[in-house]
Amino acid sequence: MTELPPDPLRLRAILAHLERQVAENDTVGHYLRLQRDAVRQALARAEQPSPRHQRPARPVKGAGPLPALASTHVGTGFVVQQKRTPTGPEPALIHLSDCSMIEGAPHRIRADEARAALTDPSVTACIFCRPDTDLGIDLA
Repeated sequence: MTELPPDPLRLRAILAHLERQVAENDTVGHYLRLQRDAVRQALARAEQPSPRHQRPARPVKGAGPLPALASTHVGTGFVVQQKRTPTGPEPALIHLSDCSMIEGAPHRIRADEARAALTDPSVTACIFCRPDTDLGIDLA
């Protein structure tokens, strides 16, 4: 250990400096521990499946027979979204009712209405929730 000065004035200055360093580092350490705990909690939440956003897995294209047209997932609905812009309306989009990409005030429609709408060239299926897959239509 290094030799300390013998006079109280310098010893008090050194002690004050060391106490400030301990306090600052303790604050930083405490903050880092809080951040670490928050990240661990967020990770635990992110790794748990959310039943609210969970849908049955959709079949991969070409990975088996296509479902019958009448078979849709029970409880899954469809909505049509029409955006208006200063230059006029954009093409309508068909979404699954629980799609997170829906904007504005969409209108609920039945599966047969969604299927019919998707045959219109001015109407497209959402590329995120893929209602065409749920409806058994191969648009891609």
